[in-house]
Amino acid sequence: MALKYWDLNALVETQWVHDHLDDTHVRVVEVDYNPTSSYSLGHIPGALLFDWIKDLNNSLHRDIISKKDCKELLRRAGINNDTLLVLYGDYKNSFATYAFWVFKYYGLQDIRIMNGGRKKWFQEDRPVSVEIPSYPRGNFKTSAPDKSIRVFMSHLKRKAYSKDRILLDVRSEDEFAGKILAPIEYPSEHAQRGGHIPGSVNIPWNLVINEDGTFKSADELTKIYDSKSITPDKEIITYCRIGERSSHTWFVLKYLLGYPNVKIYDGSWTEWGNMIRNPVEK
Repeated sequence: MALKYWDLNALVETQWVHDHLDDTHVRVVEVDYNPTSSYSLGHIPGALLFDWIKDLNNSLHRDIISKKDCKELLRRAGINNDTLLVLYGDYKNSFATYAFWVFKYYGLQDIRIMNGGRKKWFQEDRPVSVEIPSYPRGNFKTSAPDKSIRVFMSHLKRKAYSKDRILLDVRSEDEFAGKILAPIEYPSEHAQRGGHIPGSVNIPWNLVINEDGTFKSADELTKIYDSKSITPDKEIITYCRIGERSSHTWFVLKYLLGYPNVKIYDGSWTEWGNMIRNPVEK
């Protein structure tokens, strides 16, 4: 039985991708944190690789890629404004949803996440390739950044949080409590102080994922967020450590549940926890 999400145009199943491998209107891209242990060992036939560190982040200062660099990246991938872009990756699609957010920020309209990511594709024993494809250069044109889906630290300090405005920390419970400074997978990427931004609530991002890497049903997702009064009538700002896990929750709230006012604070804990005199709760 098909799951009834709010936006059916934001998510595709592995079978749909398999059926469209030869569709020239569709471009499939794998987004990985560690491409040497993922993409290079095998990927969906025809899929390109976007390296989360090199391709989606500014190489000189802490920020996402610029509007100019985003345009160049997508054009090199053969993407036009009417291309349907399908993203998938490792780490439960968390870096794929980060790319989804970046491209939405700069105006790419038709983007989908492949439900289940690499894990589900391989579990289903679908075709895999080690060939690196190339495509004719695209003509994608960026638009002005969508400021409705991103906030900065100044926004957090300027606005008080209330029952109508929720700051949602999606890290693990131990990170939220300040018991650890970073997940065990990324021991070197942490802030000077542990804890969380005062007033925030905690719902770990991976609670929304099934064992096979797919998203839970809309009813199950709603119950998870309702338990902490995360409801669609509020402004929701998600954050994590560096922005990738918060993009996953942002995707779930905005595109699977239809929350109208969801933003990402991508500076997240590595910015907040390193700033002098920033308040911290444990």
